[in-house]
Amino acid sequence: MSMMGGFGGHSASRGQVDEEVFGAVYDQKVILRLFPFILPYKKMVVVSVIAMLIYTVTQVAVPWIIALAIDDYMYPVGDFQGLTWIVGLFIVIAFVNWATNYIQQYSMEKVGQGVLYKLRGALFGHVQKQSLSYFDKTEVGRLMSRVQGDVGQLQEFSALVVMTLGELLSLVGIVVALLILNMKLGLITMVVIPMLVAIMVVWQRYARKAFIEVRRCISIVNGAFNENISGVRVVLGMNRQRRNLEIFDGKNKDHRWSNIIAGRYSAGLMPGVDILTSLSICLALFYGARMVGAETLEIGVLVAFVMYIQRFFDPIRNLTMQYTQLQRSMASGARIFDLMDRIPDMVDEEGAIDMPVVKGDVEFQDVKFSYVDDEQVLNGIGLKINAGETIAVVGPTGAGKTSIVSLLSRLYEIKDGSGAILVDGYDVRKVNRKSLVSQMSMVLQDPYLFSGTVRDNIKYNHTEASDEMMTTASKAVGAHQFITELEEGYDTYLMERGSNISHGQRQLISFARAIVADPKILILDEATANIDSHTELLIQKALKSLLQDRTAIVIAHRLSTIRGADKIVVLQDGQIAEQGNHDELMNKGGLYSHLYNMNFATMEAPQGAA
Repeated sequence: MSMMGGFGGHSASRGQVDEEVFGAVYDQKVILRLFPFILPYKKMVVVSVIAMLIYTVTQVAVPWIIALAIDDYMYPVGDFQGLTWIVGLFIVIAFVNWATNYIQQYSMEKVGQGVLYKLRGALFGHVQKQSLSYFDKTEVGRLMSRVQGDVGQLQEFSALVVMTLGELLSLVGIVVALLILNMKLGLITMVVIPMLVAIMVVWQRYARKAFIEVRRCISIVNGAFNENISGVRVVLGMNRQRRNLEIFDGKNKDHRWSNIIAGRYSAGLMPGVDILTSLSICLALFYGARMVGAETLEIGVLVAFVMYIQRFFDPIRNLTMQYTQLQRSMASGARIFDLMDRIPDMVDEEGAIDMPVVKGDVEFQDVKFSYVDDEQVLNGIGLKINAGETIAVVGPTGAGKTSIVSLLSRLYEIKDGSGAILVDGYDVRKVNRKSLVSQMSMVLQDPYLFSGTVRDNIKYNHTEASDEMMTTASKAVGAHQFITELEEGYDTYLMERGSNISHGQRQLISFARAIVADPKILILDEATANIDSHTELLIQKALKSLLQDRTAIVIAHRLSTIRGADKIVVLQDGQIAEQGNHDELMNKGGLYSHLYNMNFATMEAPQGAA
């Protein structure tokens, strides 16, 4: 019921809040880590920077040329031939301005998408190297935020850097042009800059808090929406729609109000800057007109001053907005590389060898394991399984049944000094994991099918398997008939989790997926716990042939599966309490007999199939 608790809360989770932290505008570590991803596109970056420089020059040149046209060709001489050349120059500059702006934006978009592609691929690959213990402790939403949100923020980083550089150069160019045209008037018109700086400092302080609040609120809204959709069965089953809508509406109102407040700050900045722009223009016109009257300033220069002043405040506005975006990008970069610096638990040792063709001998040697320090789950497991044997593992909840098979398939790693697991005499930690698990298969209690065809799902990890192998596997588990009755047979498209077929059918497909490559070791972890009796009978009928000549480890509550095992291992408190076949353990009158009498007897299949 954590879904209901999370959805009913009134504050963001720690993970959600962490996502909204703004970083420094410049983080050297992030910049250095980004270089390997940007380096393959260095030519495009150079092209973009050159285009940006030319674009900036054309922007700054326009008022200067207007001043030249007025003072040299219009007033007082009226040189229309010269004006013709000026018009031609304007057309050339306009074209160069457009072309360089296009080249800059296109090249930086190409760089950004390239960096995005490589970074997202590297991040996805790194996440897949993590062991199950990492995913046990990490929210899916936070991982999605890294791969989607944070990488998306960094995508804009390279373009932002070039844009920021362009705005700074434009600002410098305008200041230089003003001072060259007339030092005195230039200094007069720039007396408003201290007031502008003061406005920006105060605005940034309050606006930053408002923008963070917007991101925090949308994170809460998205989290609530995702949680409610993921737990839709519980919501509908408990008829919580109306209450959840009320709670969601409250979060949605908070988000709306935070956007309104942020909008107030955004709306308040522009009029303040416009007032300063008007004040600066008034100063230029007031003192410039006197200087024109005194013939110490030309009219064209005064016109250029007014145009430069109007353009002077545009880069400042843009830089203020980009400042916050750069902070977000730096924070996103820091979070991404923090994840990528995490050393995976599930890495093959240096010098690990490829596992030879597996026979199926498995041995647990004094295996100890814990998910959390000081909370031992397995405490000295010693177990020998001969090739071709079927071993059933039973015990109370929390006894360590699933932990045993998870360690064998290296979903978790055994720490040094905590025993060893051998397959055909090879320590599983000393061999390449892929070469080991490719000869093993596991069927879980909750079958997970991926979006794609039935064929894609059965051949999921063995795309090289032939269609004949696929149909043979399907027939062996009793899935072939229902698959051929689907609308497009093996090419029928399955929705996410296989939601357009029944749970029993999903489990049959997962069985076919497990044996399509003829694994030598087969693990069934509560594989028949949640299926209907008809599907169970199909699987029980197939198990006798499926388990033949394979080493099988079966965790099950169904007596029909357990009874047919060569050996039954009973776990209690992370240790082997007893082992033997069904009759031997029943005669002992120990834990197995107790569990059987309490639970298993009611689950025995009526047909008694073994």
